[in-house]
Amino acid sequence: MKKFSKILMLGAAVMAMASCGNGTAQKCPENCDSKACETKECGLPVGLQLYSVRDAMAQDFKGTLQQVKAMGYDGVEFAGLFGNTPEQVKAMCAEIGLNPISAHVPLADMLADTDKVIADYKTLGCKYIVVPYVTEERRPGGELFMQMIDEIRAIGEKAKAAGLVLLYHNHDFEFKKVENGEFGLDFLYSSVPADLLQTELDECWVKYAGQDPVAYLQKYAGRAPVVHLKDYYVEGEQVGDPYALIGLNEDEKKSNSAFEFRPLGCGVQDVAALMNAAEAAGSKWLIVEQDQPSMGKTPMECVAMSMEYVKKIKAEKCQKDCQKDCPNQKDCKKDCPKK
Repeated sequence: MKKFSKILMLGAAVMAMASCGNGTAQKCPENCDSKACETKECGLPVGLQLYSVRDAMAQDFKGTLQQVKAMGYDGVEFAGLFGNTPEQVKAMCAEIGLNPISAHVPLADMLADTDKVIADYKTLGCKYIVVPYVTEERRPGGELFMQMIDEIRAIGEKAKAAGLVLLYHNHDFEFKKVENGEFGLDFLYSSVPADLLQTELDECWVKYAGQDPVAYLQKYAGRAPVVHLKDYYVEGEQVGDPYALIGLNEDEKKSNSAFEFRPLGCGVQDVAALMNAAEAAGSKWLIVEQDQPSMGKTPMECVAMSMEYVKKIKAEKCQKDCQKDCPNQKDCKKDCPKK
């Protein structure tokens, strides 16, 4: 019976670590006289951009939030409330134990009624509201790009007055250079002061645009409270845009399959390096996002795989930190925390 119990425990551990990468459970050093090993967070808290599981949210809003919490996510970033009131969603998050971190709100909605958007998400408990995507005329080189900067500045002023922080979530098109030689994204951040606009760097699009995502995060250290962790795979030349965000381009047929979003650890990103860089940059939250499922998995399976990969990286970080605390201990005894 004892042998059988050990086999069951081993099987559970293997299942818990299932992802694209193989990993073993990490242990903390023996006889560590500090309790830091047992209480250490081992990295930043992690939320989920709920756009990743939008179909499930539409079918069962609260049930999906419960599943997200059960996967190990600490918080959520909204992409619509699916007919629920801010008060209802706030109560759900409190009951389930999820932090309502932020919300992606289409710029058109913000402009249509800025005060209502700010009031709704302040009521919900979000600290951040995010411009998630802009249409072509508002992108660098577009006829309304400069107008958009003024619009964002005005929204940022109202958000600040209400105690919220406005963020801008980039894609790759912001890496087009403007007249002064800067990337459009940098021009935006140099044109609007940090107290009115901060970054939500989407590290998938930074890398896809040909930039170093770690270096770009370091560039905005102190101004990047929320960072999007997103992995992808690309082969050959992408024809047509790969966007399908906040109801835009949802049904567009891609002209090839060269690009696909992937669960963390299954694509081209150095996820551990990004997590370390975010912590060093003073970020407060990591947000997992996967715009479309892949690899024959459902959206819920994909975000579960991403969280398991994050847990693995955090456990490895904890292991290293614990060994620094107890450098003379070669053997490991205590399980590192899951967060």
